[in-house]
This record gives sequence, C-alpha cells and structure tokens, in this order.
Amino acid sequence: MKNLSLLHLAEACGGICRGSEEQKKQCVTAITSDSRRITEGCLFAAIPGTRVDGHDFISQVIEKGALGVVSERDLGDTDFPYIQVTSTLDALKDFGEYYLEQLQIPVIGIAGSVGKTSTKEMIYAVLSQKYNALKTEGNFNNELGLPLTIFRLREEELAILEMGIDDFGQMHRMSKVAKPSTCVMTNIGCCHLENLKDRDGILKAKSEIFDYMKADGQIVVNGDDDKLASLEEVRGIRPVRFGLANTNDVWADEIVPHGLQSVSCRIHTEKGSFQVTIPASGEHMVYNALAGCAVGLLYGLTLDEIARGITSYETVNGRFHIIKAGDLTIIDDCYNANPVSMKASLQTLQAAEGGRRTAILGDMGELGENEEELHAEVGTYAAGLKLDLICTVGPLSENIAVAVREGNPAIEVRQFGDKEELIRKIPELFRSGDTILVKASHFMGFSDITEALQNRVV
Repeated sequence: MKNLSLLHLAEACGGICRGSEEQKKQCVTAITSDSRRITEGCLFAAIPGTRVDGHDFISQVIEKGALGVVSERDLGDTDFPYIQVTSTLDALKDFGEYYLEQLQIPVIGIAGSVGKTSTKEMIYAVLSQKYNALKTEGNFNNELGLPLTIFRLREEELAILEMGIDDFGQMHRMSKVAKPSTCVMTNIGCCHLENLKDRDGILKAKSEIFDYMKADGQIVVNGDDDKLASLEEVRGIRPVRFGLANTNDVWADEIVPHGLQSVSCRIHTEKGSFQVTIPASGEHMVYNALAGCAVGLLYGLTLDEIARGITSYETVNGRFHIIKAGDLTIIDDCYNANPVSMKASLQTLQAAEGGRRTAILGDMGELGENEEELHAEVGTYAAGLKLDLICTVGPLSENIAVAVREGNPAIEVRQFGDKEELIRKIPELFRSGDTILVKASHFMGFSDITEALQNRVV
C-alpha cells in the first residue's frame, strides 16, 4: 500500500498521530477492523460496536504483529504507535478516499434496489476479460465495507464497488470515498421504505452516488425502470440505457430460458449484435448481462470479449445459487429479499423441470408501514404462477400464505412460526425430485434452512 505512512493517514483523517517520529514514518501493509485478520505490519481500526468493542482487542492485535492501531480513546504512553480520532469509522472512510487518490484508477460504483451483487459479478466477469479488476466481496457494500474493500487494492487496474444503503446521506458519504468514474443503477424497487418512504425517496437516496462522480464520468442505468428512465441528464452527462425495449442503447431480444441452468438471448449494441447464453436462469440475468455489456463497451472491450465474459459468469452463495443435494435441487437465494426480488425468484422457479416446484419464503424487512400489504402482494403474485407448495416462515409471511390460498387453492400452503419448526418438518414436506426456492431477508437466518435441506436424507 503506497504512501500509507501513519503520519499521512493521520493527516488524511485529521487525527493525532502518537508515537516516536520514526514510528510515525512507518508504512502500513494493510488496514482491517477484524482482529482475526491481523497480518504483520497492518493497521488495526478499533471500532466500538453494540456488542463488541474493537478497543478491547488492541493488546491482542499488537501481539499478533499489527504495526499500530486507530483508536477513539487516548491510550496514554504505549510502545506502539496509534492514531487517535473522534470516529474510527469516519477515519476509515477518509483513509479509503486518500488511498484511492494515490492509486488513480477507475472506479465502477453499483447502486440499486435489486440485483446489485449479481450485476457486480457480471460486470466483473466482463471487465476481467481485459483488465485486472477487484470487486466487492460478500456483504462489504456499506460504509464500513467500502473502505475495507478499497484497502485490498494493490496492482489492480480498476475497482468494481457495490454500494448499498438504507437511509439518506449514506450514498453521499460513500460516493465521497469512491468518487466513481462510472455509476451503474440497476433499478428502483420497494426496499428500505422505513427510512426512504417511497420509490421517489429511494431514487433520491441512491442518486446521491452522482454527488462525487468524476467530472468526465459515465452513467449506466436500467432504461426499462420508470424512475431511472426519468434521468435524462446528470451534471451534463447523458446516461447509457440498457433493457429489453429496443429504445435503449443496449437491448436484448430472442430470450429463451433453459431450465434453471441458463438463459440465452441476442444482445444489440451500436457496434452490432451477438447471441449469448448466460449460465444462470431468469429474465433478471438478461438485465445483468446487458449492464455488463454496456459497461464493457465503455471500457473498450470488443463484442467477442464481452460475450466471453458473460458466459464466464458465476453465481455466489445466497444469490440464486443452484445446489444439487442428492435428490433435491435447492435454490439458495436467502441473502436478502424485497418484493421485487422475491417475485423475480418465484417467477424463475417456474423454469424448474422434473419434480414439484416448491418455495420456502420468509419475512422481508424494512418495508415500512405497508409491510403487510407488500407481503400479501407477493402472495397474490405467487398465486398466479405454476407452483406446487409454498411454505412461509414468520408473522409477516402469513400475509403471503393467506393471499396464495385466496388466489389459488391448487397450491399447497404451509405456515410455520419459525425456521426451527420448519426444519423439523423437512422430511415430511419435501419429496424426491423437488426444486426448493429458499428466500427471505437476511435477518431471518435462512442459511440454516439451506444447510438443513442439504443434509436431508431420503
């Protein structure tokens, strides 16, 4: 990590660098807030949390080889250097902003209500055909995860950063750190309504990504989304639009699903068109491929390179990840959920071939005062699909169950108060050959259900 001496970092965040003059000149090899990930010469950021306070691990990380720490406390006289700050989290963001300024590489920032992770993975797959790229891993898409991702940068030529929010002001602060060269917006759906109130509020909050966009930046948006289609120009920049409508700059037709394994389509661009098979199922994956194509064109890739990138796409755990577990096919989509993503997953479930199409659905969080109606809306949608069994877990998901029963008595519906009750019933609920969608908001802990299904013995 170049130019990251303790003194430079203290100056970047307005902190006080404590230690000898020689210690202050030392450069850190890495920055982390996780005491379990200490490496020789790294800087440990002690973050006070609701359950765990990073300051309690300072002596431990120094013993493990940390060069120094970032602390909100005055640690007094120590034999190791440290940077004293008002807020460790704010200091990390300042460090991330400073480090990116040293690297001077393009940043692709990805925002939106649904599909950020799969879009990020697709853009990474495409750009990796030409560039050495780094991407956000796991759930490191918030105000803490963003700088921690940036600190992983070494020799990469560009960074692909997922940027998630649930309130106003957060995207503004993340944009200040990332200063994106390219802003990608997937869609504006109903999520985080407790704070953002409605889709107009969601659009406003996510549009904060443009606040610190580079002056010569680029914007890529889903042109089929009515809210994003209203963005005609941002700071003098015309968005590049992708979608299924042929009025978009990058669009697709000839869409053919191939079970749960893939979907093929023809993608059209101003440079020509090409046929491609995406190794994941669902119409939403076509949108992801279109976003990847649009960004690939902006970064100088050929159509052949873009097509190779799309076909190299790999799903990640918890994001419509297909698992073969003996006689069962499990769709692990339990990382998160909102009404838009849940409907999309249920629609894709219909592509399952062979046995019954079944789903385990749990509560969706942060939907505000209309949460019961929004759950019922998912149930009404599911009632119109060719499904065999729907199991719901949680009090809010009872509204899904009621709506399915009212809309389509042919679908078997089972309700459970908690996931433990459902797990106990797995042997009697599912049959050989079933395809099972597992989906809920992250707080429901449905990964336990996915694991239990994998351990099921016929």
